[in-house]
Amino acid sequence: MILVTGGTGLVGSHLLLQLVKSENNVRAMYRNKAAIAKTKFLFTESNVESLFLKIQWIAADLNDVSSLKVAFADVKRVYHCAALISFDPKEELQLRKINIEGTANIVNFCIDYQVEKLCFVSSIATLGHPASHENQVTEATEWNPEKANSDYAISKYGAEMEVWRGQQEGLKVIIINPGVIFGIGFFEHGSNSFFSKIKKGILFYTNGVTGYVSVNDVVGILIQLMNSELFGERYIVISENRSYKSIFDLIATVVNAKKPAYSAPAFLTNLYWKLDWLKSFLFRTKRTFSKYNAVSSGKTDLISNQKIVTALNYSFEPINECIAEVGANFNQLNKKF
Repeated sequence: MILVTGGTGLVGSHLLLQLVKSENNVRAMYRNKAAIAKTKFLFTESNVESLFLKIQWIAADLNDVSSLKVAFADVKRVYHCAALISFDPKEELQLRKINIEGTANIVNFCIDYQVEKLCFVSSIATLGHPASHENQVTEATEWNPEKANSDYAISKYGAEMEVWRGQQEGLKVIIINPGVIFGIGFFEHGSNSFFSKIKKGILFYTNGVTGYVSVNDVVGILIQLMNSELFGERYIVISENRSYKSIFDLIATVVNAKKPAYSAPAFLTNLYWKLDWLKSFLFRTKRTFSKYNAVSSGKTDLISNQKIVTALNYSFEPINECIAEVGANFNQLNKKF
């Protein structure tokens, strides 16, 4: 039996879609039953709705030990995709509870139930900061707790420490660190929300650079790594380093919207996060842009994918093609609704 946590998220749903094409025993965890509809919709959009019936859905929570006991029955392989993604400082405790303590529970169950292998989906947010003599970020770049790190990054880094603890206790593990992920469906949250935001119109772009990847590549690499003899390693999973401006321009072209016209300098992003804090304080709304976001939006560190390319002899989908595919899906859904 294969267990997928986070089966109603972008990566988890696309992973399930690929797994059920070749595997008969696939189980997926969910917390909110209504969210399963998003995964089912992905299968419908991919014209394989009948395969959705192969998934064994089970209600379970990362922090509910009794439900995890049921979820782990007869499980031999685990893909841990579930996580809370938030850059709102007010959700620090929730981030730690779900991402660190929840991952610790998954690791403990993997050990207790003698799971063959655990693949954990982390983030490039946990990668270190390059030293003055380094020209790119790699898996060996050291994490610096003194640098500006978001609560989300700290929680995912803590989750990675739990996974490495599992390795020390005899569990075979793999960690992947994907960049910004795009994939069909799931346009309400996460990186895919850029499509709707740009369609509505945004004026500014920042001058930063980061790594981007298609969800198809993330899922393909996860499956290859799980089925390989590799373990005890972490791999950066990005296709390309691209500027925010180039990505925003690509999306604007695909969704037939105006390209952001103005560069946002550091003083403007600093002002924006302060205004966002004030709005959150006055109206009790969720933060959408933190001080960390302001800092990271201007970073130009280049990230290397050479380790995974070499390990699997892997060729990534160009980001232009990925955005064209996802944009076409976004346009189609907009016509339907």
